[in-house]
Amino acid sequence: MDIKHLQYFIEVSNFNSFSKAADHLFITQPTISKMIKNLEAELGVELFDRSRKKLVLTDAGKILLEQAKLVNKAFGNLETELDNLLELKTGHIRIGLPPIFDAHFFLKVVGLFHEKYPGITFQLKEEGSKSIEDAVEQNELDVGVIVLPTQDELFHHFAFMEEDLMLILPTSHPLAGCAEIDLASLSSESFILFNKDFALNDRIISSCNDAGFQPRVISESSQWSFIEEMVASKLGISLLPESICRHLSDHVCTVRVVNPSINWNLAIIWRKNQYLSYAAKEWLSFTKKELSKAASTQ
Repeated sequence: MDIKHLQYFIEVSNFNSFSKAADHLFITQPTISKMIKNLEAELGVELFDRSRKKLVLTDAGKILLEQAKLVNKAFGNLETELDNLLELKTGHIRIGLPPIFDAHFFLKVVGLFHEKYPGITFQLKEEGSKSIEDAVEQNELDVGVIVLPTQDELFHHFAFMEEDLMLILPTSHPLAGCAEIDLASLSSESFILFNKDFALNDRIISSCNDAGFQPRVISESSQWSFIEEMVASKLGISLLPESICRHLSDHVCTVRVVNPSINWNLAIIWRKNQYLSYAAKEWLSFTKKELSKAASTQ
């Protein structure tokens, strides 16, 4: 039994006639008669009383007609919903964002996508890169913005931003007037870092180790604004992405770090070998184009 059997049965019931139903469906009467016979054979019941001049539904036929209409309606709804998905009239995209990057332009791209596809909704979740990778792997997020490198065996990725980390100091700090400073000269400082869910935590500690010292970390946070406040309060120094530094208050100052400089590379990741919704696929395609366009104009 397939949907066609039920649809033909409904039409015969509506017209109480094989010939009229066949004409309405633009098929031959023998074809529709055979389909109904096959349906009766499969169900093991007679659906029509053929002994009268006009076709009449049997009790079994009445039961089937009631259920067939429900199935046909559900099938129609399914086709409509699939059409909506394919035309991107509906959908939901789950995106992970680290709270430590300047998301202004990124969210502008999300807004442009929403203008084009207003029926698609978004869930934006702020997490560190490590948590975002875990959530994408577990299919709790469709895509996520993370700090490279990532696990290439698990994720596809599209890199879209690379920038240096800047040293953040209180304005009264002896190094505040420097144009640049060697990382090794910070060995005696107290550091305020992002917490261990953030890839930048590992990046900074690793860079300090390469420069010959283990940083003394006195506090960690998940919010760059709170880190800024702690630095302004002279609790320690920190390292923040250059784009974030543009939004800092005049209670702190920034200095370029060299020998070595520390940078980060942001990328969008999505899971390999896992279903991605039509909406998420279109969002990825749209976002790649917009971010590539922005990078080419810089």
